[in-house]
Amino acid sequence: MRWLLAALLGLLLVLQYRLWIAEGSLAERHRLQQQIDEQARINSQLQERNAALEREVLDLQTGNKGLEQRAREQLGLIREGETFYQFVDPPTVEPSEAVTEAPAAAVPPPAPGAAP
Repeated sequence: MRWLLAALLGLLLVLQYRLWIAEGSLAERHRLQQQIDEQARINSQLQERNAALEREVLDLQTGNKGLEQRAREQLGLIREGETFYQFVDPPTVEPSEAVTEAPAAAVPPPAPGAAP
């Protein structure tokens, strides 16, 4: 009877080892599930980016409107007969530079030979 109890206890320890530590354990399953979730998130981001790039390629292949817009935005090109206006913001003045001390009243230098 004692050897049966020892055998069952040994079997229990082996099964617990496989459940918690060995290959295929719950911890490994949890880690793999987190990796799957992360890869699914990355894949969805890449699919969205690919879809946007595909729309852009199709737009550039099918018409001149997208090509013209790209040339205007990225290369700064204008059509023939158009006038280009560039607006420049005035330089900003910092508050410390805007407030200056009033110049001291000019005092003429003393005349030579005069007593101070």
